[in-house]
Amino acid sequence: MSDDTAPADTEDQIANGQDNGSAEESFDTLRAEIAQMREQMLRVAADAENAKRRAEREANNARAYAIEKFAKDLLGVADNLQRAMQHAPKDSQDQLVKNLAIGLEMTEKELLAAFERNGLKRVDPARGEKFDPHQHQAVMEQPATDVGGGAVLQVLQSGYDLFGRIVRPAMVVVSAKGSGGGDVAAEAPSGNPYAQTDDDAGGAVDRKA
Repeated sequence: MSDDTAPADTEDQIANGQDNGSAEESFDTLRAEIAQMREQMLRVAADAENAKRRAEREANNARAYAIEKFAKDLLGVADNLQRAMQHAPKDSQDQLVKNLAIGLEMTEKELLAAFERNGLKRVDPARGEKFDPHQHQAVMEQPATDVGGGAVLQVLQSGYDLFGRIVRPAMVVVSAKGSGGGDVAAEAPSGNPYAQTDDDAGGAVDRKA
């Protein structure tokens, strides 16, 4: 009887071994398919996002080109109002002078509000903000003790952004390398590795003045 059962046991063990091997192979195949599907999903999501960005940029550029010349002509008016505001004697005892200063302030606010409503925004970085070559133009460098190197120290002339397109960069003074607080570090990129940045997408947005 033992002779009759031995071959059967051996066959069962072989069959079980084959089943385990087949299961492992199936799992490996499934893992590979899942990884491939995940990569395909990332690519599809990135393509959709890139297409959306391109469409937005093209629409913004079309709107910006239409009013850019008119906007540039108005920047001189905004600059003059800003300079007048900086030198306006707000603490004057003369009521006429005080009313003039108030009128200048109200006029500047209304002009900037009109700019905002039409997509034109002032670029006026705060002290200590990281220098952005896409939005700022460094006129000079100075050492500083309160901010790190590569940060904005002073705005000499405000810039303007029209629908994400820099019409005029902000003229700024930048802290010299090695200033107090250490150099301002650049942010590390993150997100979908297949997604394009603005620079990768063929430079559809012109950021030059």
